[in-house]
Amino acid sequence: MNLLRKGFATIVAECRNRGAYFTAIMYAGHIVGLLRGLFFRAVYYKNIKASLFFLQANSRIEVFSKASRVTIGRFVYIRKNASLRVDLGGELHLGDKVFINDNCNINCVGRVSIGAHTKIAPNVCINDHDHNYKSSSNDHLLIGEVTIGSNVWIGSNVVILRDTTIGDNAVIAAGSIVKGNVPSDTVFMNKRERHYIPYAAASGAP
Repeated sequence: MNLLRKGFATIVAECRNRGAYFTAIMYAGHIVGLLRGLFFRAVYYKNIKASLFFLQANSRIEVFSKASRVTIGRFVYIRKNASLRVDLGGELHLGDKVFINDNCNINCVGRVSIGAHTKIAPNVCINDHDHNYKSSSNDHLLIGEVTIGSNVWIGSNVVILRDTTIGDNAVIAAGSIVKGNVPSDTVFMNKRERHYIPYAAASGAP
């Protein structure tokens, strides 16, 4: 009963702040996202263990092996055009209330774990493997793990590579490339220096 009262109070507050029309549109989108989440859960019923989660338009969960496993916590919200791809013996874990913004990609063939309340900005790419371009054998992938703690903020256009651990409450600055260990309660930022070359020198003009 308390949950219903809280939900009703939230809707009333949203109507006051946004207007009833826009609140209705927003919640209609939430309902569609919830139905899409249930659809993918049904399609991969042997592979996905999930509570209620939201999957907005053009976002997909793709499972390509009977050995792959996906665990999705309560009220995970995945916005538009995101791709979650799990293959081979991959294990993907999303904790409660993880938020994944537009155009994100997660590619998992080993293990990717994202802790509760972590928020991921648009255009983030997470890979737990690399292509083994030096090998001529059938072992064409170098497989590792990615572990992201709870309450982490990952900025736009970040790339997270295999064998990376990000501690709780860390902040990853926009545009960073992350590999290795990022301690808890820290801000990670790739240092980038700008180099300007005079046009005349770059073009070879005398």
